[in-house]
Amino acid sequence: MKNLTLKQLRYFEALARDGRFRRAADACAISQPALSMQIKELEQELGNELFERSAREVKLTPFGQTFALRVRDILRAVDELGELARASRDSSLARLRIGIIPTIAPYLLPAIINDLNKSFAGIQIEVRETQTGKLVQELARGQLDMAIVALPVSEPSLTELELFREEFVLVRRHEDGEKPVPEREALREMRLLLLEEGHCFRDQALSFCNIGPARPREIMEGSSLSTLVQMVGAGIGITLIPEMAVPVETRSAHVSISRFPSPQPSRTIGMVWRNSTPMARQLREVAEAVRRSAETMRGVMDDGRPVGA
Repeated sequence: MKNLTLKQLRYFEALARDGRFRRAADACAISQPALSMQIKELEQELGNELFERSAREVKLTPFGQTFALRVRDILRAVDELGELARASRDSSLARLRIGIIPTIAPYLLPAIINDLNKSFAGIQIEVRETQTGKLVQELARGQLDMAIVALPVSEPSLTELELFREEFVLVRRHEDGEKPVPEREALREMRLLLLEEGHCFRDQALSFCNIGPARPREIMEGSSLSTLVQMVGAGIGITLIPEMAVPVETRSAHVSISRFPSPQPSRTIGMVWRNSTPMARQLREVAEAVRRSAETMRGVMDDGRPVGA
């Protein structure tokens, strides 16, 4: 097999990831017929079919699944060679691919981008917002340089660095603001609004309330913290949100915000990146910029006192 090219491997990886020729072609910035031809030539060179084709999508064959694992390792290694070259010739960052979870992105990301632009002149920042599981997968594939998530991730191939901790607050109807904050055992008897499955914040809220598998009528789900807060304002139930979300999510909602008595529920926010990346030194500098962004944001929140004592 003398004629395999990196370009073919990248086309294959895109098609394996997206499952459709049109989306993969768009991601690779080539035409769909050109992508199809490259994949066909790759299969001919290998002497094996990589995909099962149907009218609507393609799926990896058993051989294709095994091949995909090796291709991801190869492409990640190639990308890291490029990162190594950039890191050795320039102490600053030219490009940074950031992953971030949805319960952090809307609140902290603007400050992070502003601080990174100040700290690394001319940096090109690319952002991917999705759930932790997908971010970990994309880190492993070399599609991201780092991710900002709730710790721990507990993935042996990733380095974890704690940035800060933040508390959760209780969101109730505005009319209930003067009532005592319920004990967490009492929360289990209330209509609790949570994010849909897959969000780590959902699991953290359930853990604090000591709730296991629940019947549908006991828990209602939403796709975002904004939806949950608006539902509370409509009198549907109560919810928990991270403190950083308070200024944004309560601006247009008729709700009250209360702190829990000690021990208060909280989460640890941190950065993760591949152990093998040659950008580790620069990523630690990025972590310091993110930490400063969080401190600045929390200082503004404290001055504005958005959360009830």
